[in-house]
Amino acid sequence: MQFKLAFVSVALATLALASPAPRNEPASSCSTGSVQCCTSTQTTTQAASNPGVLALLGLLGVTLSQVTGLIGLTCSSVNVAGGGTCTSQAVCCTDNSVGGLISIGCAPVTL
Repeated sequence: MQFKLAFVSVALATLALASPAPRNEPASSCSTGSVQCCTSTQTTTQAASNPGVLALLGLLGVTLSQVTGLIGLTCSSVNVAGGGTCTSQAVCCTDNSVGGLISIGCAPVTL
């Protein structure tokens, strides 16, 4: 368990920041789950050259060919109804099941 935590910490520390231009879709258009605020997002092309992201996806049993959209890193839920804000990248993702560490299939949204 400690090795996994250390590995994940090192992997996250090596991630390069990438912020795609928002498509100006409203947060209300998120039909796949809650809106997430991620510290960074990466395209599959960027993730392919990032050993940390590849390792995290591998631990989850996900290959890049399975990913459509962006990959969100260190994400947390945003309460849009409560006037939530995001100082990083607000996204709507199809898979937020990894407890905020990594979200898959993300699209930028505007809060």
